[in-house]
Amino acid sequence: MAFNIIVCAKQVPDTNEIRINPETGTLIRDGVPSILNNDDNNALETALEIKDKYDDVVVSVISMGPPQAQDMLFECVAKGADRGILISDRAVGGSDTWATSNAIEAGIKKFEKEFGKVNLILAGRQAIDGDTAQVGPQIAEKFGLPQVTYVEEFKISDDLKTVNVHRQMEDGYEEIEVKTPCMLTCIKELNDPRYMNMKGIFGEKEIIIWNAKDIEVDLNKVGLEASPTNVFRSFTPAPKGKGEILEGDTENQIAQKLMIGLKGKHVI
Repeated sequence: MAFNIIVCAKQVPDTNEIRINPETGTLIRDGVPSILNNDDNNALETALEIKDKYDDVVVSVISMGPPQAQDMLFECVAKGADRGILISDRAVGGSDTWATSNAIEAGIKKFEKEFGKVNLILAGRQAIDGDTAQVGPQIAEKFGLPQVTYVEEFKISDDLKTVNVHRQMEDGYEEIEVKTPCMLTCIKELNDPRYMNMKGIFGEKEIIIWNAKDIEVDLNKVGLEASPTNVFRSFTPAPKGKGEILEGDTENQIAQKLMIGLKGKHVI
């Protein structure tokens, strides 16, 4: 029986190219290239490393988005994933994190009906276009799975039944052992994602597209109208003012100038 790994991935706009419309406060997506979300790439690499080491491991990448998100799934398959699955339907458009997790949950349930039990779910910590870090944990809660977020080190037992991870903390890490099936969210420190390879690029690619009816999702739980979260405005922070350089012959002179300046601004 195959050991099924699901990688949750998202196609996102390249934030290095993002601009914001000053009148509407919304992102300008026209002409902005889309990429595989960075942390999701680390999740995919983790799944592929398991596939490289053990037999009967099948890696499937699931995503929700418009039809062009197939390009991102082609990239994942070209890196070594066995299949890509895209949930694409106007009915799920505009979903916030809660509604998105409902759609992904329904997609994974359909996956299990067609391809067998899911043994491990991997996702990136967060998407660079939303930065919420909510969808992965929400999926775990919906399935009642143990979950570990912010995974920076990973090791799976040879019987594929136990995972040992380091969970990144502000001042160190937690070492956690968890049994499969489980959900892990990955960060960039976990690994260095591989590139696409020629065999993957020119080989057979299985990309499956499911709509809302296919996954039998409750339409009252997906889409813009069902989303309890609304983004009212996006904006770029105002540029910082020009800094002031203090000069003096000695450190004491510079310190005195600094104190005078701070007093003049009523900082001290």
